[in-house]
Parts: sequence; structure tokens; C-alpha cells
Amino acid sequence: MTLEFNWFIPADGDGRHLINSSLPHLKDKARGNRPPTFEYLLQVARAAEQGRFKAVLIPTGSSCEDSWLLASALASQTTRLKYLVAFRPGFESPAFAAEKAVALQALSGGRLLLNVVTGSSMAEQKSYGDFLDHEARYRRTDEYLTIVRRLWSGERFDFSGRNYHFRQASLSKIPHSVPVLYFGGASAEAEKVASTHADVYLLWGETPSMVRERLQRVRKLAEQQGRSLRFGIRLHIIARETEAVAWREAQRLIDELPDQAIKEAQKALASQESVGQARMRSLHQGKRGSHVRDLEVYPNLWAGIGLVRTGAGTALVGSYPQVIERIQEYQDLGIDTFILSGYPNLEEAIRVGEEILPAFDSALIPQDTLSRFDRSMISFS
Repeated sequence: MTLEFNWFIPADGDGRHLINSSLPHLKDKARGNRPPTFEYLLQVARAAEQGRFKAVLIPTGSSCEDSWLLASALASQTTRLKYLVAFRPGFESPAFAAEKAVALQALSGGRLLLNVVTGSSMAEQKSYGDFLDHEARYRRTDEYLTIVRRLWSGERFDFSGRNYHFRQASLSKIPHSVPVLYFGGASAEAEKVASTHADVYLLWGETPSMVRERLQRVRKLAEQQGRSLRFGIRLHIIARETEAVAWREAQRLIDELPDQAIKEAQKALASQESVGQARMRSLHQGKRGSHVRDLEVYPNLWAGIGLVRTGAGTALVGSYPQVIERIQEYQDLGIDTFILSGYPNLEEAIRVGEEILPAFDSALIPQDTLSRFDRSMISFS
């Protein structure tokens, strides 16, 4: 199995502390925060590129810099790295998004990937003027991706659906290579849309037994439609020379969290409609425990991140060999795509590129550059 390792662009800021979470109301509590300046984010992208990551995920959200614009800017300053642009169907016309993707694919030399994010927070969706409920949003996404796929194929067509109506829709240019679609969501509606449209179905870092059950279900749904999918997982990573050092770092991260910050974050996360978010919360139940390893929900899988962070809430914690072993375990389940991140993303991209990825050299997609890091390219703060 060929593996794909991707990193993360902290488009809402970065730092060494979990309190630098993506929940906007906790931002004021951040310590040692690194703002998402272009100069800093470019350093992260270049570290990922030199570390032989295939791509970087650029998230979307009210606290993030625009993913499309950021991908375009970063692509102009890198040569090989691909950009997994997260975007929300429904916030713009599918014809316009399809056209924009064609342009960015051409300008970047075929380095665009797309992460379809249907939305999890009703409050945030409403702040953008979107009042559809959870199920209706996935029905809209189904229509949206149907239209985008047909446009990219060069077809000219009429379309009449519940959410979109087109007459003689077409693009003046079609992509030389269609962007790969990554899609996540744990609800039944999300799994149905993924099985119909996605190239890569993404999961947050659940335990292997939870992952196995979901992969079996989505794979079966895809097979019923004559399709096959790849599978990916989104994880944070705390890997160090020894297990003890790694867990001390996890301990530091959680010790810095004020109880009030956890309480506020959990209240916000509980209000979200996302089934995936609810599954993340079920791993820790909003409790930090008395010891860092109380939140170890599976060997080397730590749920402490999710106490204050929306979205992916687990991290692989352990020595380099232990983390490699856990990645291999997910690989054995059928996962071939890993989207990783750390605190902070610059230094951790270098660490993972040097200490983890070489263990998978024979399985990695071939890259042009196999050298170790040139540390003169980056600066630390």
C-alpha cells in the first residue's frame, strides 16, 4: 500500500500550548501565540515540503485565513508541495467553485486537493447566513458535488434540484487533472455523500475498533455504487526520543489548561451538530482526569487535545518506534492517508519528517527531494 503523509497549516495561529485552540472565544487566553502571518505559514509549508510530506491541509473556519487565497500564495513560493484546501459547499455557487478550482489547479501546476467541509456548528453557519439544518446541508452537498463533478468533466447540462438550478451550465476551461476530493463526516448522511462523491474518506483519530467499524460500513456503501474509496485519518502527534519524554510533553500541554477554559470549550463543542465531534467528546467526556494517561483511550492514543480543540481531538503520544507502530496499525486497517499536526506546527513538522517518515520510505509516494532538513531555511520563535 502506498502511503500519503500530509501536514497542517495553522491558518488561525500557532503556538506551543493547547489553549491556542481553534475555538475563537479562547483565543484571548493564548500564551506565546504565533499569529498566522504569511511569513510564518510559509516557513511551515517549506518545512513540510522539505520533510517530504505530500501536502498540507489548510483549514476553513471563521477564525482562519481564507484557505483558497492562502493556498494560492503559498503555492507560488513552493515547488512540489500540494495544498489540501478546505472549503464549504453552500457558501458560494458550485459553478464558481469549480471554475476557481480549475484556475488554482493551473496556476499551481496541478497541486490542488480539495477537502469538502459541510459544516458542524449551526451558530457559525448562521453567522454566514446559512440556516439549513444538518441533514439539509448534506443534501445540498450531494447536489453541489454532483454539479462540480459534471462541470469538471466538460459536460454542458441543465440541472434542477432542491438547492440548485442551472441552465446550460458549463466551464470555458476544464482541469488538466481533476482535484482529488477528501471528505469527512461521521453521520449516516455524511457517509452516504462520501460513498457517492469522495476519493478519500477522512476520519478523526478514533480508536482502531471505532475506525474499523466505520471503514467497513463506508466501503460497503461505496461498493453498492460500484465505487472504491481510499481512507485517511486526521491526528495530532507528540513523538519523542523516549516514551517518558513524550508523555511529559503531553502532561505539560494539559497542565497549562485552566479548568474554566475546558468548561467553556466543552460547552461550545456540545452545542455542535457534528456526529464526529460527539464521537471525539465521548473519548474524554469533558474530564481531564488526575493523570495525563487517564486520557489514553488506546495505547499511545491520547484524547487530551479534544478538551479544548474543535475538530480532531486526539494525538499519537510515545517514542518514535511506538508512534510508528500505531501508524502501521491504522495502515493495517486500510488507512493510507495521514494528516498530521503538532504544537507548534513548524518544529513538529521537522521532527516528524526526520524521525517518523523515514520508517515508511519504501511505502511513500516517490518525491524529488530526499535530503534531510536545511535548517537555514527557517527561523524559530
